[in-house]
Amino acid sequence: MLFIGTQFVIWTITGTYMVFFDIDYIHGDSLVINHQTKINPDNIHYTLAELLIEYPEAKNIIMTTFLDEEVYLFSSAKKKYLIAARNGQLLSPLNKNSAIKAARHYYAGNGEIVAVTLITENPPFELSPSRLPAWRINFDDFGAPSIYVSAQTGMLVGKRHEFWRLFDWMFRFHIMDYGDDERVDNQLLFWFVLLGIFAAISGLIVSYYSVFKPQAKSKTEQLKTGVIR
Repeated sequence: MLFIGTQFVIWTITGTYMVFFDIDYIHGDSLVINHQTKINPDNIHYTLAELLIEYPEAKNIIMTTFLDEEVYLFSSAKKKYLIAARNGQLLSPLNKNSAIKAARHYYAGNGEIVAVTLITENPPFELSPSRLPAWRINFDDFGAPSIYVSAQTGMLVGKRHEFWRLFDWMFRFHIMDYGDDERVDNQLLFWFVLLGIFAAISGLIVSYYSVFKPQAKSKTEQLKTGVIR
């Protein structure tokens, strides 16, 4: 029970942490501004026909905004492109200055930028490999927030802070994900749950024989000897 109880303590601590914080805050929703910029047709001077002439293999074409400017976003030959709808200028891949502008555009805080890194491989655990390549911009603010901007699309692909990072570790300990594999070892969790149930049931049985039954036996003996009338 001492061995199983250690995991019970871990479940208690990690569970308390995870329910204490608002999940929207953990997701980093408060770190970014939800821009609702509308597309202005008057700003579109580079037509879709012109785009298809220059990029005949373009597919999944989307018109959206980037830094409050109308842009085309599409894929071609397994690469993503960002084109300004104003003049057809190729904006991707983003350089460092463009990534900084994008991060400041998305970021809701007032902290100063302390580090800018282009990640093309081996991303940190907080960023999905499918988002690469991406720029990581760190801000000197409460919780050490990081904004991730796609180098290909300029879109926001991640928002993290220290409380999310600690939450991730807490979640791993809570579900007993002690390995380096991305898959959760459900077998380990399953057997610990069974052992926990067994420990609880056996504890009840032991309590009965060590506490309640001796008390009942003592009262019976007292009745027989006439002590209790």
